[in-house]
Amino acid sequence: MGSKIRTTIERYVELVGAGSADDVVSLYAADATVEDPVGTPVRKGHDAIREFYELLVPLERETTLHPETVRIAGNSAAFMFTVVTTVNDQRFVLTPIDVMEFDDDGKITGMRALWSQDDMRVDTE
Repeated sequence: MGSKIRTTIERYVELVGAGSADDVVSLYAADATVEDPVGTPVRKGHDAIREFYELLVPLERETTLHPETVRIAGNSAAFMFTVVTTVNDQRFVLTPIDVMEFDDDGKITGMRALWSQDDMRVDTE
């Protein structure tokens, strides 16, 4: 099961950086939930999750998984990755910690992202 989960995590980070909302949603089980960031309303089901990821699609973005942070235990995993978005020539950098639950097919059944506005920085390079 661990290899299925690791593959889903790698694909998730890749698609958040360059995929469509539908591509990302395809990694989720039909009744999955997303709480991103933790403390915001939970989105449930493909339609609500697609609406969330559609916000990223028009942005110039790139992502990098920090593979040394991936931890898998049973059907759960936690990992850190960096997402960089560019808006009006400003680069915003965020490194959330995502905690996910998976079904036996490796589909995401729940995702909670740990980050706050204090964790976002503007890259001045």
